[in-house]
Amino acid sequence: MRPGADPGGGAAEGAREARGSGAAAAVPADSRPSGAAALIRGAAVVLAVAAVAAGCGEGPTGSSVPKVELEPPPPGENPIIRARHSADPAALVHDGRVWLYTGHDEATPLDNFYVMDDWQLYSSADMLNWEHHGSPVSLATFEWAAADAWAAHAIERDGKFYFYAPVSHATIFGFSIGVAVADSPQGPFVDARGSALITNDMTDGPNGMHWDDIDPAVFIDDDGQAYLFWGNTVLHYAKLKDNMIELDGPIMEIDLPLFVEGPWVHQREGTYYLSYAYGWPEQIAYATAPSITGPWTFQHVINDVIPNCGTNHQSIIEFEGDWYFFYHNAALPGGGDFRRSVAVERMFYDSAGAIFPITQALYGLAVDPPPGADTTTS
Repeated sequence: MRPGADPGGGAAEGAREARGSGAAAAVPADSRPSGAAALIRGAAVVLAVAAVAAGCGEGPTGSSVPKVELEPPPPGENPIIRARHSADPAALVHDGRVWLYTGHDEATPLDNFYVMDDWQLYSSADMLNWEHHGSPVSLATFEWAAADAWAAHAIERDGKFYFYAPVSHATIFGFSIGVAVADSPQGPFVDARGSALITNDMTDGPNGMHWDDIDPAVFIDDDGQAYLFWGNTVLHYAKLKDNMIELDGPIMEIDLPLFVEGPWVHQREGTYYLSYAYGWPEQIAYATAPSITGPWTFQHVINDVIPNCGTNHQSIIEFEGDWYFFYHNAALPGGGDFRRSVAVERMFYDSAGAIFPITQALYGLAVDPPPGADTTTS
């Protein structure tokens, strides 16, 4: 979720500072595809929206705190979810629809940390109109979980849907990752193991940190082998057995520049892409490899810092021939670090496979392909 923040609820133990090098290092302009100017213009749009939103909905200490109850936006306008705060998108394509799982920020403007007890589900057949399906998974799904329904991931295999969820463990110190399973993307999901798949004592977090086992992401390679990626500060990965609920070998590490959290893996035209939260405040950068096990080569930043929000969390999918980049911002009234909102943009590649920067536009689906974009497959 956040480098240096104490997820134990309440005060942090020590300073809340970014791990690693602090602020993200600048990426040379010549290392990015053309179109960086569009990113800057788009970021300015979101900044303007956030500035307007920041003036709404917050009263002085002790005043009543309004709930977010806004009318649905015009189709395609960001944020795409308005009835409640949402974060950490995880999108899944199945049966002609996009199924979008999100975290649920329930903190008030007066809270100074995350309040997250469940995950919400939305779906769309056209990327414009989103149907809310309620909460198919919550902390109550895992009897061994104590708190903190943070950034999760869902994937389908052999007609089953697996939901990988990081939560604070009730009896084992620190964060753990559980797995829930269902016969439908809408659930109902049940605990597939009755215990955690990953626990804090299975990995060595730097300086004894207990939130290094978060942000799971699962990828199934062309040969059917599934891999679990996860971590904060240190990026871990391991093979999964065919049953998707057991590790199949040792836990390994990947060394990437300024890795913070939030790995996501996708494949396009034989190239593997590993995107992740980069530096603090977080940007999204990515690396590429010729195989799922590497070697990984760092490329460049594709999503800049989010106005009024330190975190950045992505989900990348292909749907009906186009590529989409989900993320969260803080543009709803009263938005901020603990009250975020999911947005989506079209994503483009150049002819060499490099990803163009995301624009962070108000109408992200209306963004035209930048000059030099490969439009034959996107």
